[in-house]
Amino acid sequence: MELESKVLSKEIQQYLYDNDLTLGTAESCTGGRIAEAIISVPGASNYFKGGIISYTNEIKENLLHVSHETLEEQTAVCEDVAKQMVAGACDALNVDYAISATGVAGPAGGTPSIPVGTIWIGYGCKDDIRTFKLEEDFGRDINLAIASRKALRLFLDFVKEKNPKE
Repeated sequence: MELESKVLSKEIQQYLYDNDLTLGTAESCTGGRIAEAIISVPGASNYFKGGIISYTNEIKENLLHVSHETLEEQTAVCEDVAKQMVAGACDALNVDYAISATGVAGPAGGTPSIPVGTIWIGYGCKDDIRTFKLEEDFGRDINLAIASRKALRLFLDFVKEKNPKE
């Protein structure tokens, strides 16, 4: 794990622990990398409850309650699925906040409308879910590293906004 992810995870820890808040993850293409970064910080068990690796649509539907219609009409790689994954993780894991990732890491699997490198990141709480779309392809490993780091950075900025230090 690279240094930047550990630094971001440490900052996330300070905000969540200091405010007695909890976090969970719902990951598809990143396969647990975001959760791995979060638990790389000692004491993560004080605020990180767990993660769901929802690599298939079946798991997205059954555990995260992602809409079957959304998956059929828009595919798993879309903004609505990233949002529904956050909401589903908040419910399933009983957490204040969640981070999600769904996309096409490569090298195969892309389509003309959803090319390799398209990754939707979701983050937030039940009442405020935000998203970010990555669209460049740097190869599978780099795509996943970029998505994981970006998810941590976006979530850190979000949690700072919601819980400003005095």
